[in-house]
Amino acid sequence: MEQLSGLLRQLNQQLGQDFPSEAGFRRIRLTVRHRLTAMLLEWLAAQTVFPQFYWRHREGQQEAAVCGSAKPFSHPSQAQAFVNTYPKARLWGLNAFDGDALLLLPRLEIFSRKGKGELILNLFSEHSLRQDAEAARAWLENLVVARPIADLRVKVRSVKHQPERSGWEIMLRDALKAIDRQQMDKVVLARSSLLTLDSPLFAPALMAASRRVNHQCYHFMMRIDASSAFLGSSPERLYLREGHHLLTEALAGTTANHANEHQAGRLAQWLLQDVKNQQENLLVVDDICQRLQGGASAVDVLPPEIVRLRKVQHLRRRIEGRLNHCDDADCLQRLQPTAAVAGLPRQAARDFISQHEPFQRRWYAGSAGYLSAERAEFCVTLRSCQIDGEQIQLYAGAGIVAGSDPTEEWQEIENKAAGLRTLLQPE
Repeated sequence: MEQLSGLLRQLNQQLGQDFPSEAGFRRIRLTVRHRLTAMLLEWLAAQTVFPQFYWRHREGQQEAAVCGSAKPFSHPSQAQAFVNTYPKARLWGLNAFDGDALLLLPRLEIFSRKGKGELILNLFSEHSLRQDAEAARAWLENLVVARPIADLRVKVRSVKHQPERSGWEIMLRDALKAIDRQQMDKVVLARSSLLTLDSPLFAPALMAASRRVNHQCYHFMMRIDASSAFLGSSPERLYLREGHHLLTEALAGTTANHANEHQAGRLAQWLLQDVKNQQENLLVVDDICQRLQGGASAVDVLPPEIVRLRKVQHLRRRIEGRLNHCDDADCLQRLQPTAAVAGLPRQAARDFISQHEPFQRRWYAGSAGYLSAERAEFCVTLRSCQIDGEQIQLYAGAGIVAGSDPTEEWQEIENKAAGLRTLLQPE
């Protein structure tokens, strides 16, 4: 950790320069031309300054630890306006299912990408950069070195589902009736499971445990304070934007995974050929393509593929195109929530969810990631949970279309929730 401590000392020294006593934005950046030796999650977990945000790409080539807030944003449009004004800024955080946001210009950002690292200290003030530099210098004094994250040592005392099994079947039958009446083509129904533990859960410990076993997933964690956090390990990209190039995907259609390779392969082949799952996936593809109309050109849909995870397998089609404008607020408005987490038509499905689900989704089925002038990437916040001390709200959902079976869909959300639940309650 000496490498990181030395870099932080360099940042502190640069704060000694003479900053103007006027409003503005300033970014102090140190680059590391080789891989950071620091364990970013362990470093972030040791800090006592909040908020904190952790991010790791599903392919492992990007990782970030950010903490502190030089400026928060409660809506993507506010964040986009800031980036338009200050193109060097990079903002991190969450977008809720209902459109609200918790996006941050962090005080400190440690970012590793493709083997190269950088540390960025952000200064922003509507009055005096000099005063903010002084505040940043005092803030840096609170940072400490990393220490190992202890293994999870909690026991689940109780589990309560919302809805319970009988309520789920009633809700699903109501959805099938609405689909039969052609009020909608698809709706994604979710369940929240309240787990009460024998002691408060240290969120980074759950994040570390999930990262070890849930591969091919984006890992994200927003810690509001020492006891409250939202985190997850999601297989689904909402979108990646590099300049005007956009890459998104339809991840819809699910079957179980299996430890036996031959059996897993049989399940994957069934998923590729199953009419119901193909229909569910193509509904999402069609919706994404329609939502990109007017905002992108040369949209192309790639052939279907199987994404194999620890507990489930998914059907995925990648979609790419060229954006007319580099506007992430517009991308988020067009693509979130996708038909894979809400349904079709979007508003009819959202109305049904609002009227029937017995809980508020908040950050679940929203998005997590970052945006900047040059590049942005967000994942869909699936396989996720809200931690508040010794209580955890664990979320999972299933896409309902004509022909969906209540028993099969209940088993699907059981399989999806198991990605995190089994870390706390081993099978």
